[in-house]
Amino acid sequence: MDDYLSLKHKAYEARLLAVDAVHEAKAGHPGGSLSCMDALTMLYFKEMNIDPANPAWPERDRFVLSKGHCAPALYSVLALRGYFPVEDLKLLRSIKGHMSGHPDMVHVKGVDMSTGSLGQGLSCAVGMALAAKTTGKSFRTYAICGDGEIEEGQIWEAAMAAAKWKLDNLCVFLDSNGLQIDGKVADVMPSAPLDKKFEAFNWNVICIDGHDYAQIDEALAAARACKDKPTMIIMKTVKGKGVSFMENNAGWHGKAPNDEQFAQAKQDLEAALKAIEEEEK
Repeated sequence: MDDYLSLKHKAYEARLLAVDAVHEAKAGHPGGSLSCMDALTMLYFKEMNIDPANPAWPERDRFVLSKGHCAPALYSVLALRGYFPVEDLKLLRSIKGHMSGHPDMVHVKGVDMSTGSLGQGLSCAVGMALAAKTTGKSFRTYAICGDGEIEEGQIWEAAMAAAKWKLDNLCVFLDSNGLQIDGKVADVMPSAPLDKKFEAFNWNVICIDGHDYAQIDEALAAARACKDKPTMIIMKTVKGKGVSFMENNAGWHGKAPNDEQFAQAKQDLEAALKAIEEEEK
């Protein structure tokens, strides 16, 4: 329990950093960044075999943020994990900094794949996992996709390939927050039942609460134990998690808070951090 509280604390620190960075940049995607933060925190602070001091270590586990517009989440977690100074986040989307609005593997330490064009990241993750299989490497590959993103046909081509090659070293999170830029996923392009669809594509499917650390941890353990199938962890999440006026609001898919809104967001997130600290005592 203490470990999970510590992870939760890190995730809320990262949420505050991400919203601050988007506010400073006056552009970005806070909603989906906040919804996937717990899974990202679990991956980088507990699950993945990585070395921030050696980002290009050949034996490291790989991660692909397929929904690349949520780079503020990835950058914030990477900063807290020690890949680069937290202060660099202030230069998100700035010509003076090294972090563009989508993950950039050339200029940002710790980023394994440049992404942004939706649907393509999963194919890259499949390629990484297949490369490990064919070369006898033991590293695992992880990815996060969005529930709006899976409307892209390339997602399903990648899903077929992963099953064909029995990529049990591939574990994908589907951030199912129910919203995309134009509104509810169920209205824009209904995709349910996602569990049955991925099962039909011969994936190992696990459904969880994406903000429950015990469930995330157990799902990752089950993914490691699964043989001959890739794993899809469908996690129910809240878009804008942790910021009262952003939660479950599609309008916060891709815009920055103004000064007044940021002050409220900061108040919400700092209150959550204080509550966690009280629980940790």
